[in-house]
Parts: sequence; C-alpha cells; structure tokens
Amino acid sequence: MTDTSNNKAVTELTSLHYWLAVKAIPRLASHKKIALVSKFGLKALFTQQVSLSQSGLTGPQRAAISSPDWHSFTKIIAESERCQSKVIAYDDPVYPSLLKEIYDPPLVLFVRGNVELLLLPKIAIVGSRNASVSGREIAHKLAGQLTAQFVVTSGLALGIDAQAHLGALHQAGYTIAVVATGLDMTYPARHRKLQQDIIENKGLIISEFAPGIAPKAGHFPKRNRLISGLSLGVLVVEASLKSGSLITARCALEQAREVFAVPSSIYNLQAKGCHWLIKQGAKLVETIADIEEEFEDVISDSLNLGRNNEKASSIEKNEPQDLFNDPMLASVGYEVTPVDMVVSRSKLPINVVLTRLTVLELKGLVSAVPGGYLKLNRG
Repeated sequence: MTDTSNNKAVTELTSLHYWLAVKAIPRLASHKKIALVSKFGLKALFTQQVSLSQSGLTGPQRAAISSPDWHSFTKIIAESERCQSKVIAYDDPVYPSLLKEIYDPPLVLFVRGNVELLLLPKIAIVGSRNASVSGREIAHKLAGQLTAQFVVTSGLALGIDAQAHLGALHQAGYTIAVVATGLDMTYPARHRKLQQDIIENKGLIISEFAPGIAPKAGHFPKRNRLISGLSLGVLVVEASLKSGSLITARCALEQAREVFAVPSSIYNLQAKGCHWLIKQGAKLVETIADIEEEFEDVISDSLNLGRNNEKASSIEKNEPQDLFNDPMLASVGYEVTPVDMVVSRSKLPINVVLTRLTVLELKGLVSAVPGGYLKLNRG
C-alpha cells in the first residue's frame, strides 16, 4: 500500500494527522469512518497492509487510505495554530459526548477559546436574521437568564443569534458560537467585534471547517446540526416558515434533543415557524423556568455558570469544603480514571458528571488527561 519512505514519514505524525486523513476519505459517512477506525485501529488503518478489498469501499476511498496527503494535513494543523485555534479529534477527552450521539458527528473540530465549555451543559438559541425588535429583546433577555445554568450556543448570525451571544455576554455568562467558515475569517464580517468579544470573555468559537474555508450555502445546514448536537435543547425565538432555524429544530428532533419555541402575535410573520413548531409538539416558552424544568437532573447539582452575580459569589465562598467532600471526587482515582468509570461509580447522569468534573478541575482538585481524569494530591 504505502511505500517505505511514506511509512517512515507516517511514524512522525500525530493522531491529529490520522483523524484528518480519516476525515478526508471521500463520500463516506462519519459513522462508517468511525467503524473503520474501530475495526482496524486509527494508525493501523494507514500504516499496515490491511485488507480493504472486501470492505465495500470504492477505489477513491481506498486510495485516500493507501496514499493520504500527509503534507496537506500538516498544513491544516499549522494554519490552525497560526489563527490561534486548535484541532480536537473525535477521541479527545474534551470532545463533547453529546456530539458523539448524533448520526454524523464531525471527526475533528476546530476551536478557538475556552475549550472547557465543551464539557458544560448547553442550550441553543436560534431564530430569524430579520428579527423584530421584540424578538431581539426576548432573545437577549432569555440568553442572559439561561447563562446562570447553561452555556448559550448559537450560530453568530445576524438577528436572534447575535442577541443570544450578546445577552449571555451582558450577564458575564458563557457562550459558544458555531460557525460555517474556517476560524481565520468571520461571517458575517460585521460580527468581527462580537466574535472577538466572545473569545475575550472566555467563550468559544467552533467550526468543523479548516482554516481558509469560506462560507457556502451547503455549510450552514451542517453548522446547524452542530448547534443542536452540542446542546441539550434548542430554543427558537423567532422564525418564519422558511427559516434556517427550522432546520436546526429538525436536527434537534432527529438527535432526540428538546425543542422549545417562543410564541408571538398571530400577525407576526417572523413567528409563524415558532407557532408551527408548537403545533408539532415543541414546548411553549414564556420564561426560562419552562426550559429549566426539563433539565432538573442536569442543573440541580451544577455550579451556577454566571460569573458576576451574588449567587455565584456565594457559591464561591462556601464551595471549597463541599468540594473536598464531594462524592464525585471520591469517584476519581490517583490513576487515570475514564469518564465512564466515574459515571459508574458516582451513579450520576453523564452531563452532571462532566459538569462536576469541570468544577473540580477549575478548583485544582482533578486534572483532565488523555483517557480521563486524575485526582490531584493537595497535600
């Protein structure tokens, strides 16, 4: 398959190169690529004379495996570093567990900012680019309120998306923007400052597109499935019947996520999509309590995510003693402890486990390492 010189080069590559090579296999669904990796092993798929003749792969697919363009993958990693972002592969400990549940998870994510947000519970807020003044105000207000318990996720678009990010930032909360371009550019361009504000306030920008990739129509549905896939639920504030936000809502339904919608006047054309969603079974939202009650098992034990409010300050003052006695801490050993083992030991839902582990890590009680977490000796 590969010649001797190529095999020598392969031994110098990182796992990111291999995941980028898997990603580059043409016209093959993500779940089939993951199955290949599971069957042959990540590196073995490219470095050994594995038998692919009976695999059902096409000629171009086998060629992509036998002769990967390692130079281009090295260039992608270098370009990602140049735009101050990093590449997170499917097997990385911080790769979101919820995202692995969707039908076609991205094999690599390009991220810039606070990657720890990937482990916290998220709610997506989406809606019309041509939102009404009322719609923008509602998105801004609800986003700010939701940041007390969730990371607010949206798509950096005009209208509702922008107000969702701004509302979270206004309350000193966390927000994630999922974009449809490489992280070396901003779309729309007028949101360059907003994107920078998100980064500077410990937020995160995510894309599945490598640096240099410009926006295209086909990229936005892919982005939408990530917005919903990362989140526990999707809140649609305003949307027409032809809005791309309904694509996000449909993705959420397909991914078994909760869908919420804000009602409006029957004369508001930008609300027709929300009313349609409610008729189809989406939960009508008047206050954030309508959302929070659906996720009590996730948020009841989680740290308040707002950074500058009295409740967060109170938790900060009273938390250390509670953290040392936290049964979650007892579930992490001084040896590498996989997350699934922590879940088994603590008998808590995965989202609660990930949230608490992040809190413990921020407090210096545990450390995220390849393969799981380590308890740190505090002397």
